[in-house]
Amino acid sequence: MQLAKPFYDVGIFSNQSEAQRAFWQQQVGLAFGHSLKLGGGVLQHRHNADGAVLKLNDARDPLPPASASPIEELLLASSKVKVPQLLNDPDGNPVRLVPPGYRGIQGLAVQLKVQDVARSTQFYAGVLGLHPVEPGLLNCGDTRLLLVAGATVTDLAAPLAAIGLRYITLQVFDCDATYASALAAGATSGREPVTLGSTARIAFIRDPDGTWIELSERASVTGKAV
Repeated sequence: MQLAKPFYDVGIFSNQSEAQRAFWQQQVGLAFGHSLKLGGGVLQHRHNADGAVLKLNDARDPLPPASASPIEELLLASSKVKVPQLLNDPDGNPVRLVPPGYRGIQGLAVQLKVQDVARSTQFYAGVLGLHPVEPGLLNCGDTRLLLVAGATVTDLAAPLAAIGLRYITLQVFDCDATYASALAAGATSGREPVTLGSTARIAFIRDPDGTWIELSERASVTGKAV
């Protein structure tokens, strides 16, 4: 799979917009980019993390609490720390600040708790083209993806829009082709491709543990209309 940018993004859903923005901008130190209407009463506040984007999805309507999610924690490279420091955002999501370069992390990364590290490594390498670096660590362009063994069993019927760390986004050049290729290689469909105005064409797939993975063909990234 050919990435349209060498970083993946991370999406969070919350009903605590003001507190969340204060946390990410003031306590963590991410630069606010802009806000984007997603429809359905959701406003996405985009924060820059060295090429990656932390997408804070502010929902107007009350969100259900998230069930157990494979996304165990978000890691952010920060010049503020010399050793890893664990924080919690206003919704209780684990956020670990790490020195730039820690385990190769620049910008942001996520740690997934998976039932079988070897199986998940095979999925991310074989289906999405990530490159294994060492057991439990893969490269996604210039981003890292961490895998740890655990007993998490995700409720596959739970909605995407629920409080917490909910998905990662890969920017691709052709959403439809990448979606079809991923399904043919063994991914499970999350949502079929749709077009969001003139902004992007997106689809969702899911990994063996149920992690939501957005495939986004974003016009501002690819340089072509959708």
